[in-house]
Amino acid sequence: MGFISPVATDAQGNPKPTGNMQVLGKNEFLQLLVTKLEHQDPLNPMEDEDFIAQLAQFSTLEQMYNIAEGIATSNQWDYLQMQSINNVMASGLIGRDVKAEYSGVYVDASNEPQITYTLPSAAAQVRFVITDEMGQIVTTLTQDNASAGVNFFTWDGTDDMGNRVEEGYYQIEATALTEAGTEVKPSLSLVGSVEAVVYRDGSAYLRVNGTEIPLGDITAVGQPGAYTGNVENQDS
Repeated sequence: MGFISPVATDAQGNPKPTGNMQVLGKNEFLQLLVTKLEHQDPLNPMEDEDFIAQLAQFSTLEQMYNIAEGIATSNQWDYLQMQSINNVMASGLIGRDVKAEYSGVYVDASNEPQITYTLPSAAAQVRFVITDEMGQIVTTLTQDNASAGVNFFTWDGTDDMGNRVEEGYYQIEATALTEAGTEVKPSLSLVGSVEAVVYRDGSAYLRVNGTEIPLGDITAVGQPGAYTGNVENQDS
């Protein structure tokens, strides 16, 4: 006795999509229309208005499909064009002073990112929670007795177990407590000169004070010395 599969299969025995997995495109719609014409009753053919209505539906479906394809292609080209423009703009920032508000840093095989932050008041302890692209916590770091204003903290690029993390972009969440136990919010911000531009997966990262940040995190750009006071790179 042959085995009857409970799963619908095609002529080659491969499972066929059913239910929500099925997609009715213009080819499927045309096949349905042709099949209906083939099996109509010759003595009671499809009324002209019904036939015209179904042809109109097919024409509308095809136009909508072509419009959707055109929009998708246009969006892809717009994205690539904008990415190219951003990359060209990024290379022109080398040597310029910049200000940035950032939310994470890029870690490669050997770098030790410097976390720059600003406190509205002195803090007894600052806590940094670092997560990967999946939102998983890789390490929690603390710095004691941080003063009001701009502070620096270096992450050695390892997790809680002391292992070097994989290369990638890592988010940083910073919190702080004063001596009185009041919580204050550090601002992840930095000011510095753009040392280099690094391209990763088609995106531009600016290296500022040894920290790689996305181009989109830059909030202000100035001539050399505008924010840092260092005018050595200015033309005489």
